[in-house]
Amino acid sequence: MSLSAAFRFGVALNLGYTLLEAAAGLWFGSLALLTDAAHNLTDVGGLLIAWGAAAAGRLKPDARHTYGFGRAPILAAILNAAAILVGVGAVTLEALDRLAAPAEVPGLPVLVVATVGIGVNIGTALLFRSHGAHDLNARGAFLHMAADGAVSAAVVASALVILATGWSVIDPLVALAVGLVIAVTALRLLHEALHLAMDGVPPEVDATAVRSFLASQPGVAEVHDLRIRAHSTTVSEMTAHLVMPDGHPGDAFLSRIAAELKARFGIARATLQVERGDGPTCPAAGG
Repeated sequence: MSLSAAFRFGVALNLGYTLLEAAAGLWFGSLALLTDAAHNLTDVGGLLIAWGAAAAGRLKPDARHTYGFGRAPILAAILNAAAILVGVGAVTLEALDRLAAPAEVPGLPVLVVATVGIGVNIGTALLFRSHGAHDLNARGAFLHMAADGAVSAAVVASALVILATGWSVIDPLVALAVGLVIAVTALRLLHEALHLAMDGVPPEVDATAVRSFLASQPGVAEVHDLRIRAHSTTVSEMTAHLVMPDGHPGDAFLSRIAAELKARFGIARATLQVERGDGPTCPAAGG
């Protein structure tokens, strides 16, 4: 399934579930279900943001955006991680309030609706699983929905305990435990997305190995101004200066190097500048 189709089905599933949960909350008078319905509505918004960013990332460069819009999915991953953390914060505050003043929880309706939620959230997460291996934006959507699936599973467990024992305090305790796990996952996603947004070397690229590879090429005496960054969540790019005292080796040499950089390191776009080394150069710090 294409990434666009995954977003399309994911939005439809979650919007349908949100409407179902809101209706159930109103019918049974359950604040817990209505609160979770509002949370799931933010999931729909998160998926729409990620979907829009993925589409923007495919737009061609123009006169004002000569690099294109590949950074849009990276920004979407940051927003997705931030949305997860905001959601965790809201759930944590609500859980602390309920610990201080326990409220009766309608066990059976919560159990039924949360069971449906497990299927919707996990099913949506699986739509993005294969894409998440090489796309940070898709991974953000996957983690967001998988986290919600974990929340639904925890709600089911707590509802079973409530039905068996009447111990309603289990509901906020489970929410706090699951929230902690989700927060750790979201912080990792946020860290990686911010790293890429700040032109950090993509985690799958070994910059030291790239430098060694370039330096080992015939005729290359020195490599400087090596820069590697993520053009988008799926494409890495690189620039470097090669000092070659014998002069330019020809276009075939550069084409071969670019092809090997893509095959060995996953760098899809490489720009190489050849210098003889007999003129002034101003390599940047760390180059």
